[in-house]
Amino acid sequence: MTDSPKQVAGHKTVPGSLPRVLPSSEHPITLEQIDRDALTVLRRLGEAGFAAYLVGGGVRDLYLGTVPKDFDISTDARPGQIRKLFRNSRTIGSRFRLVQVFFHNNKVIEVSTLRSLSEHDLDGPQAVLAPNNTFGTLDQDAQRRDLTINSLFFEIDNKTIIDHVGGIDDLDHSLIRIVGDPDRRINNDPVRMLRAIRHAARNNFRIEEKSWQTICEHHHKLLLCPPSRLRDELFRDLHGGYFETWLKLALDSGLLFDILPLYERTLCEKACGDESCCEQLRRVVAVIDRLTRKAKESGGQPLHNDFLLAFLLIPWANVRFDLVGQRLKGAAAFQFSKQLREALDEEIGVQLNLRRSIRQEMVTLLSNLPYFIQHYQDGSGGWPKWLKKKSYFEKCSLFFACWQDALGEQSIPEQLLDVARAPVPAEEQGRQSNKHGRRGQSSGGIRPAFSSKHQEGIFGLKNRSSHGKKKNR
Repeated sequence: MTDSPKQVAGHKTVPGSLPRVLPSSEHPITLEQIDRDALTVLRRLGEAGFAAYLVGGGVRDLYLGTVPKDFDISTDARPGQIRKLFRNSRTIGSRFRLVQVFFHNNKVIEVSTLRSLSEHDLDGPQAVLAPNNTFGTLDQDAQRRDLTINSLFFEIDNKTIIDHVGGIDDLDHSLIRIVGDPDRRINNDPVRMLRAIRHAARNNFRIEEKSWQTICEHHHKLLLCPPSRLRDELFRDLHGGYFETWLKLALDSGLLFDILPLYERTLCEKACGDESCCEQLRRVVAVIDRLTRKAKESGGQPLHNDFLLAFLLIPWANVRFDLVGQRLKGAAAFQFSKQLREALDEEIGVQLNLRRSIRQEMVTLLSNLPYFIQHYQDGSGGWPKWLKKKSYFEKCSLFFACWQDALGEQSIPEQLLDVARAPVPAEEQGRQSNKHGRRGQSSGGIRPAFSSKHQEGIFGLKNRSSHGKKKNR
């Protein structure tokens, strides 16, 4: 699918060694490029006597000349100290506590305390996702991060970039490198493999040779991760606009079959006609990328997760069920949709821990596609009135139009894209709001949480001490 990544002259970083510090004359980042609210947080932390840095993707994107999606901050202040400085905040996270600071228009600036090196991450037992909540130094925090290009810090007083892991060299060489020993870091958290290919696809970077080989050797360890993490990572990449490149890397490394095992058994089969499932998948993914990029450029709502995932599975359904060739009505159509639902439940529902509502929407889209194709091929004109009254008509019409686009037969009508800009269902808001499913976001929107004024404990939960006498728990 793609050439193997070429090895670039590497560098070895030693924890505790002196960092590379780039003055303002040697990098393109200016204070004017940084989000105003992020600057407010940085300055208030500094005025309170704490060290604070813009960190991660914000520094990476500004260095590359692109507009960051997020402006995350790291500081030596503890979560409780951060909360005292920002009343418009809340503490989130289970493995490591961080603080979300809230501003107008649902903007969130995430502030984390610098983390220490983990004995599990470096020299300890090979435990997957070993917990560590200890605080540390700038150098230690850099060593804890996944990729070198995401381990840079920007300090606003002197306008310098601080690099402990060789991230600047890797940005200059368009290279993705896992921080530290790739074998150990991937074993501790296999999702790092997905993040490596995500950033390679998003930025059109190569993956450093040792990191790439380790990913290829250990891709199966993704199965050790919770299904919900794999699901959220997949949805994030589906919405990225770079999924075609992601797919090439995922196929070459073997990661795709750990996330979507149903394609391992069908990818080389004939999907329909003389076209292979793999060729058809390329067509589908190209349409997904066009639609997601168009939504971003227009500022519209993204397509829903169930829509994108169902569309991604059309080639599989064509191999397994001859989907686009089905000509069923009445009871036979109902039985077909039931078979389709059972197959989805078995082959992907558990693997990705998909909610029942998402699986049902996917079945609705896929099972109705043959009828729309048949009606279009019959050339009988407009859609029947009874069909237009169906609640699924608009989404299925768009689904059909996307399939026609993938075949190169007809472009998607602009008016149908309004369906993609419709409000996101309440159950999806928690995943798609602001940072697409980042930690601590609830389905009811983003806002700080405060204690209840009633005598029922914090956040409306009953206090055990006041109610324990009434009922043993």
